[in-house]
Order: sequence, then C-alpha cells, then structure tokens
Amino acid sequence: IVEWHERNRFSPVSGAATTIERAGWVQRDPETGREVFPRTDPAVIMLVHDGGDRCVLGRQAVWPAGRFSILAGFVEPGESAEAAVAREVAEEVGIAVTDVRYVSSQPWPFPQSLMLGFVARATTEELRIDHDEIEEARWFSREELRSGTGPQALPPTVSIARHIIDRWVAGEFSTY
Repeated sequence: IVEWHERNRFSPVSGAATTIERAGWVQRDPETGREVFPRTDPAVIMLVHDGGDRCVLGRQAVWPAGRFSILAGFVEPGESAEAAVAREVAEEVGIAVTDVRYVSSQPWPFPQSLMLGFVARATTEELRIDHDEIEEARWFSREELRSGTGPQALPPTVSIARHIIDRWVAGEFSTY
C-alpha cells in the first residue's frame, strides 16, 4: 500500500493530487469525487507435469545456482488465466499443455500481483528454453524432489510455488 501511494499520487481521471481516505486503502480525486483503489495484476504460476511422475522446474538467472521453481508469468489484457498458463509454458520451455486446473492463489507484492496457482499436463516432452525468460529448466521426478536428490533448493515453504510442489509430490494431483 505504501508503494501504491508513492507511485500513484495523482488521479488518473483529472490529474489532481489525490487525498488519502479509509486508513490509506482509498485515494479520492478532489475534483471529480471518484475513488481510486490499489491495482492488482493477475499472474499465473504453474506446475507442469507429464501425467506420471515428472514435472518441469525452471531457474531464473538471478537466483542462486541450483535453485529451481515452477514456471510463472503475467496474464495479458483480455487473456484468461488458463490461456496465460498455456502461453507462458510455451514461451518459457516450448511445450504444449492441456488439463489446466486451478489450485489456489496467493497475494504477491512484487509489485502488486495476485498469483493464481495451477497444475497442467504436458502434451510434449522436449524442452526448448527461452533464455530471455529463464536460464535453465529440467524435468524432475517425484522421487528426486521427495528425497532431496533433485534441485539444491526449492522455493520457501510460505510461497504458493512450494505449496503446489509439495502437494504434487504428495500425489494430490494424480487425477489431474
């Protein structure tokens, strides 16, 4: 909220400096009376599996070596969350998916997103990595993730990414 106030001090309607109301949860345009609320941008985060015992995990270049997570990206204007899952997976690792299913969501303040978590089944296997998006991606087995012989590090347990990984490893999405 503090960041929102710092970046949005003027009304998008009249350009007038807004006043802060409702304990900071609303700004008001003094010329039009219009209320302005913080924006929330939808993002998708998805575990892609092969319908069996493998899933795709990727690694961003800015992360420490050995740290992997599930894939993610922003929903574009006019796009459904499910379509964003398919598009982002195709863009990042070059595989097609089906059976896109919603799992859960988590507020994500980087900068003002709502992460919508999904699982999806891959219909192709060969990874074609877009190195502008991610540095590395690989298939990992449930056993590698369960035993710790896979990635050196996974996302923290408070993250939606880890929540989805842990549920997949436990076999919760075997019917997906």
